[in-house]
Amino acid sequence: MKSLFTILLIAFCMTLISCSDKRERNYQYFPDMYESIPYDTYGAYDIFQDGQQAKKPGEGTISRGFTPYEYDDDSEGYALAKAELKNEVPYTEEHLAKGKELYTIYCATCHGDNGKGKGYLVEREKILGVPSYDDQGRAITEGSVYHVMWHGINTMGSYASQMDNKELWLVDHYVMKLKAELEGKAPRELELESEFKK
Repeated sequence: MKSLFTILLIAFCMTLISCSDKRERNYQYFPDMYESIPYDTYGAYDIFQDGQQAKKPGEGTISRGFTPYEYDDDSEGYALAKAELKNEVPYTEEHLAKGKELYTIYCATCHGDNGKGKGYLVEREKILGVPSYDDQGRAITEGSVYHVMWHGINTMGSYASQMDNKELWLVDHYVMKLKAELEGKAPRELELESEFKK
């Protein structure tokens, strides 16, 4: 009798399995494991602390790969960066070429290919008042250029989210090269890559 019951039970299970649609999921046990409850990023939910799903990072933490920038976004921070901050990325041909590529993508539309402040958007009068890199009133330095790219200034937004620290410094190299060309200075001597592979 037990064997008959076992055979019938197996036959019943096989029938259930064979009749299922192969394109659909079969019977699910614990469906919460398969179908999670979706939460809107900024939705309000009682289940979360403070009632909101999106949370701020823990105090004192930084994102992986992110290097904090210690100069404040104010006139004092700008002046300090202008005076103290130096570009430590080697001034090589490869780095200069990459800096030019990034400059063309992010900066040339406003500042122009040669740094005179006559980019595409300025010529179309979409943005006004973009100064030339050789403007004596600004007297830009490596530090001031980096600071402005990091924090933004006036209508120019920050580029810290589009480029990492090294890429910002590569653009900085290229901007300083354009500045020197506009001022008629001799080009800076390129460093050899072999000097830094020790």
